[in-house]
Amino acid sequence: MASSRKRGFHKWTIDFTGYRKSDRQLLIHQNTELKPPLGFNENLVSVQDHSSKDSDQKLIDKRSWEIALGPLKQIPMNFFIMWMAGNTISIFPIMMVGMMFFKPIQALISIQTTFNVIEGTKTILQKFVYLIGNVVCLGLAVYKCQVMGLLPTHSSDWLAFVEPQQRMEWSGGGMVL
Repeated sequence: MASSRKRGFHKWTIDFTGYRKSDRQLLIHQNTELKPPLGFNENLVSVQDHSSKDSDQKLIDKRSWEIALGPLKQIPMNFFIMWMAGNTISIFPIMMVGMMFFKPIQALISIQTTFNVIEGTKTILQKFVYLIGNVVCLGLAVYKCQVMGLLPTHSSDWLAFVEPQQRMEWSGGGMVL
């Protein structure tokens, strides 16, 4: 070890340039007289940190609740889209209604893979909230179809000999010009 200090090496030096000619291994200068670095305590090495497990569990619960509440967070946006699309039968409202049907149905079909991601202490409640959120989104899509007149809700829609209902009076707001 004294020879390594004479050549200008420090205590913690590893020599990657010197090879043994016989087996070509790296020469590592080891010093057995080294003291542990400042702040090192052998008693603290074996202690496990339980607070990190608690924080990890909290993060898992938080992420699971975000997944579970995702469909319920889409409901206000779906209301806004329904209002913006209007009640006429044209390409834009039909596409919006189609997407309002397609997304919850796709989520319900892939519900098992979503439930594999959800874990934590309240998994049953989180799965139930996720299911209810998707069913409510489907209900909004059905309501929009009914408002647009796409659902057969009157007997005249099913029977050819029944006349459609006639409006008895019309009402509206605004000013008469």
